[in-house]
Amino acid sequence: MRLIESILADAATITALRRDIHAHPELCFEEQRTSDLIARALTEWGIPVHRGLGKTGVVGIVRNGDSPRAVGLRADIDALPVTERNQFPHASRHPGKMHACGHDGHTAMLLAAAKYLSKHRNFDGTVYLIFQPAEEGGGGAREMVKDGLFELFPMEAVFGAHNWPGLKVGQFTLKSGPCYASSNEFKITLRGKGAHGAMPNLGIDPVPAACQMVQAFQTIISRNMRPLDTGVISVTMIHTGEATNVIPETCVLEGTVRTFTTEVLDLIEQRMKTIAEATAAAFECGCDFEFTRNYPPTVNHPAETEFARRVLGELVGPDNVLEFEPTMGAEDFSYFLLEKPGCYFMIGNGDGAHRIGGHGLGPCMLHNPSYDFNDDLIPLGATAWVRIAEAWLNDAR
Repeated sequence: MRLIESILADAATITALRRDIHAHPELCFEEQRTSDLIARALTEWGIPVHRGLGKTGVVGIVRNGDSPRAVGLRADIDALPVTERNQFPHASRHPGKMHACGHDGHTAMLLAAAKYLSKHRNFDGTVYLIFQPAEEGGGGAREMVKDGLFELFPMEAVFGAHNWPGLKVGQFTLKSGPCYASSNEFKITLRGKGAHGAMPNLGIDPVPAACQMVQAFQTIISRNMRPLDTGVISVTMIHTGEATNVIPETCVLEGTVRTFTTEVLDLIEQRMKTIAEATAAAFECGCDFEFTRNYPPTVNHPAETEFARRVLGELVGPDNVLEFEPTMGAEDFSYFLLEKPGCYFMIGNGDGAHRIGGHGLGPCMLHNPSYDFNDDLIPLGATAWVRIAEAWLNDAR
């Protein structure tokens, strides 16, 4: 492993910043303190800062030479609405808010890289350091794009990374093509006619219609989609009724749909709507069908993925750069990849043994209240960012 010595020497300072961010988590579009900390650090290191994209986003600009070429590196900065179970000194000081996904660590890795790049500038061109808000459901990447990110900061490609619990420290994993799914949600309201539970014939019961609908949705996966395609339909909430002896007036079904392609998503939405409305009609119920498309699939570009694979392989050895198994989770870096070529890769966070005394009893998994980022990743992740930026801007193209 070829870590940059000056980044290693500065690890304790950046770790302190990471733990400060962890102790003061902020939810999507509320990351004012975090943005202030980032902007203050970048300014101290002589890096010009642009603020306000996506409301609380920060972009640092590191230039050298006279080349017009540019590359973007992205870290997400927001926390989750989770109450932390850890009790070590840097645990969240705000109940109901927690860095349970490691965005504090992602921010720290990019800050460490920024500090090195500001001092050494072993490249010809521009590195844009993108500190993005509101990844956790707010679509901060989308909002930064809407606010002109790529017009203000024209870049050839953009790269992002996420820590991955269970993958060994010193390993990376990535994949060309779809790696994260689209995230979508639905809400179906069935309208019946209330009655006494002992006299159901006098009402119109929406509950049997809902039960039939839940089962029928799974036939979309098994009978409408190509067997080689991938999709998930999960009804995760059914709300109905107020008393055991009352036929309810309404029944509401809600849930999520995940796909790797827009074509499959189009098929699922159309079939769900048809099934919902036809099933409701068969049970003499009214039906209101709502389908909301949130994050699109995260699809890595082939050339940029192979570039990242090569650079990471030079850092940790090719055997430690593994093929990522796609997940049906979602990631709003997808919005950047719709606009620019790039690659999103994972860096191993270990098995949780790094957590100091006072951690919660749960596993060190993403979105778990006992999670904590592994600070040993900071020098590795920062070195990876530096080498990606240098290689991209110095490679002949």
